[in-house]
Amino acid sequence: MKKKFASIFDIIGPVMVGPSSSHTAGAVRIGNVARAILNSEPTRVLFYLFGSFADTYKGHGTDVALAAGILGLKTDDSRIPSSLLMALEKDIDMKFIPLADEVEHPNTVRIIMYTKDDVKMVVEAISIGGGNIQITMINDIKLLMDGGVPNLLILHKDTSGMIAKVATILSDLSINIATMKVDRVAKGGSASMIIELDQETLSASLKEIEALDNVDRVIYIPKQLGGASHD
Repeated sequence: MKKKFASIFDIIGPVMVGPSSSHTAGAVRIGNVARAILNSEPTRVLFYLFGSFADTYKGHGTDVALAAGILGLKTDDSRIPSSLLMALEKDIDMKFIPLADEVEHPNTVRIIMYTKDDVKMVVEAISIGGGNIQITMINDIKLLMDGGVPNLLILHKDTSGMIAKVATILSDLSINIATMKVDRVAKGGSASMIIELDQETLSASLKEIEALDNVDRVIYIPKQLGGASHD
């Protein structure tokens, strides 16, 4: 059976600075998404590296790529090799901790970010090749978010009717849902919705969803992960 490619980037890789699409371009995009999820510039970041990331992160520039992503740089930004110095100049404390723990994917990183207001956010992700990534955990919520399409991530408390309320608001905004994945830590506990959108860009405001009772965060992550933003 012939392999089907979702994107031309699966074949030739993205335009990037660095020697490896998995270790550099993918790492930059992981950092971009982590920053978008935090929705702030952190003051302290811990990068726990696993598998191949742990073994070769200095030689392949994974450390500078992750740092660049957290700083908001794109994969083709010429400043990527100087990202650690840039972080130092911004007084952002970044530490890289390689671990020997066994993981399902060799290019795995767990990023723990802190803001000046002591907000903590944990994002775990994998780089799957060709600059493509997947987010596998946000805080205590395990999930699988594909970075190749526009995503709407909603973190909320597990309550009755939440899915219907969100779907109604999106329909009223003429935003079409391609797929929706829902998950929760426990009944009545933390939960998430990952909604893949048909629109390449999102021009509508998501404040109606943010205003719903029991919604903690609403994050829009566009297809071009190097330019991730929050509505």
